[in-house]
Amino acid sequence: MSESPGPLPDERRAQVVELLRQRGVVRVGDLATELDVSVITIRRDIALLSSQGLIRRVRGGAVLRGGPVADTLAGGETEDSPAPQPRPDAAGAEQPQVTIGMVVPSLNYYWPDVIRGVREAAAAAGARVVLRGATYRAADERRHLSRLIESAGIDGLLVAPTTTGDDGQALVRWLQEADMPMVLIERTAASGPYHEAMESVVSDHALGAGMAVRHLVELGHRRIGLITTIQSPTGPHVRHGWRQACEEFGLPLEGMLDVSTVDQWHSEWPKALEGVIDQCVASGTTALLVHSDPEAINLVERCQERGIRVPGDLAIVAYDDEVAELCDPPLTAVRPPKMAIGRAAFGLLAARLADPDPERPTHRVVVEPTLIVRSSSVSS
Repeated sequence: MSESPGPLPDERRAQVVELLRQRGVVRVGDLATELDVSVITIRRDIALLSSQGLIRRVRGGAVLRGGPVADTLAGGETEDSPAPQPRPDAAGAEQPQVTIGMVVPSLNYYWPDVIRGVREAAAAAGARVVLRGATYRAADERRHLSRLIESAGIDGLLVAPTTTGDDGQALVRWLQEADMPMVLIERTAASGPYHEAMESVVSDHALGAGMAVRHLVELGHRRIGLITTIQSPTGPHVRHGWRQACEEFGLPLEGMLDVSTVDQWHSEWPKALEGVIDQCVASGTTALLVHSDPEAINLVERCQERGIRVPGDLAIVAYDDEVAELCDPPLTAVRPPKMAIGRAAFGLLAARLADPDPERPTHRVVVEPTLIVRSSSVSS
């Protein structure tokens, strides 16, 4: 949204302090409206004044530090103390819940279990989750995030943003400037002069790929190829783990099938699929790690049509385990810990909200996936 110039920063912050003296407590949304600036600007002003010891932040607003309202709230629900559970105030009315905004790139594939994990953890803590689904595009993600932040009712954010390309890097910078407690989910990002990391919870996808390679090596395979899709943010991590594991087991990477291709929804997918199978045959590949499940299922179906037996001629391991079991034969798959990721992400954000100390170190949580062995890699 566009923002009118409004008062100069120092003048505006002085107005915030004066309004606090007059009213005792003010809310972010009311200040933004009254001073004709954005919610993000007011949040930054409050953060600065709080760091200077002039005011004290409370959920959704601020009070004067040491004033009568602040004294009343001492030991209550301020941003300087934990308050995950709503509870009655002096009049017996329930205080507002902590509200978490969540933006994920899809509501259909992979992310539903992550969302479920977040919602379970939030419900246990008495918190509310406001969910938005985007489309793997930075501009769309920023639109949803702006609306959540500008709503003035969000205490923190869980987000899986686009982080690559010019638009992704611009989105990361925008997020870091938003002065909003947040945790990245299945993404990592860093920026600034010292390459400061943002808080995150991720699956160890490289480790998961290594598990798949180890499984195939134990079955006797030495020509283990990799297929990933160009659009997937997970692909580079899977590739890193695959290469690392191949080197660990002494598998020559030169001449090994390593393909990054379009996904099954792209018009070029049928042609790309035929090319991948041709390369498998020509290179003597006997096993494949495929990210993700839909592409792996398509691959199995086309192999069968061409008379290539799975797993007799070509063992296949899928990555994601969303629909891998529905294949014929059922696909061995690496399963990222999606619900655990959601629970851990909420827990990390709740800890940040409970301890807004600017000196609190950045936390990055890595959760291990599992390998589910089925018929596509082991003959019955």
